[in-house]
Amino acid sequence: MVFTSELGMLFLVAALLCSCGFYKFLYFFSIGYGLAIAGEGIFLLFYFKHSSLFTILACLILIFFGLRLASYLLIREAKNKVYRKVLSQISLDNESMNLLTKTFIWIPCIILYVTQVSPIFFGLYNKTQATLTSYIGLVLMACGVALEAIADLQKTKSKKKDPHTFCTTGLYKWVRCPNYLGEIVLWTGVLITGFDSLISIGQWIIALIGYIGILYVMLSGTRRLEIRQDETYGQLKAYKKYKAKTPILIPFLPLYSVKSCKWLKA
Repeated sequence: MVFTSELGMLFLVAALLCSCGFYKFLYFFSIGYGLAIAGEGIFLLFYFKHSSLFTILACLILIFFGLRLASYLLIREAKNKVYRKVLSQISLDNESMNLLTKTFIWIPCIILYVTQVSPIFFGLYNKTQATLTSYIGLVLMACGVALEAIADLQKTKSKKKDPHTFCTTGLYKWVRCPNYLGEIVLWTGVLITGFDSLISIGQWIIALIGYIGILYVMLSGTRRLEIRQDETYGQLKAYKKYKAKTPILIPFLPLYSVKSCKWLKA
């Protein structure tokens, strides 16, 4: 079986926690996203009584990731004037959205957030024993969360010094979007944990929907950030030099722009 009552409960958890997007539709993708992943991690941790050390650690990583992301975004919204200005512009779109439109945004978000964690869910549901591959995935999960958290801290520190400039310190010396890279590493790790626990084509399809979906979201977010930074800093020689020598997403990979990839528009 692919669709089970347990999977239905996981959908319910995600639906409830990301419903804050009905207040501000941007929250579907930001604060609601973090809360949904954390809530799913808590559900998996306490619902399945046969959790192993591996699944406990995997769930704790999901919980930490979600709570850290949601709190970081809330604090940034409360303290960062520049970010609040961006949100105030977006809020105009929020006021023009009716309930039906927001519902059509909410439902795909629920599906994405559940399918993202599905490799861990199916591992618990199938009562699969952890393998070396599982622990490799777990290490990648931890590295991804750490990478994103460090990148956010470094950017916050940079913005405190000068909120009107771009960050080039720390991880940003190596790649322009280390926080998005961290998420890609995290969810790649989650998928790898399922290599030995996904036991049917249906389970694999669900897991791949989540992975491909979040990968597209991260690439799309990278493109949006590049466009926004080009508009803000594009006339600065320092920014042009930084952009020309620093890969946009993956260190040492000579990919410096995804702006022309219109298929990433979302």
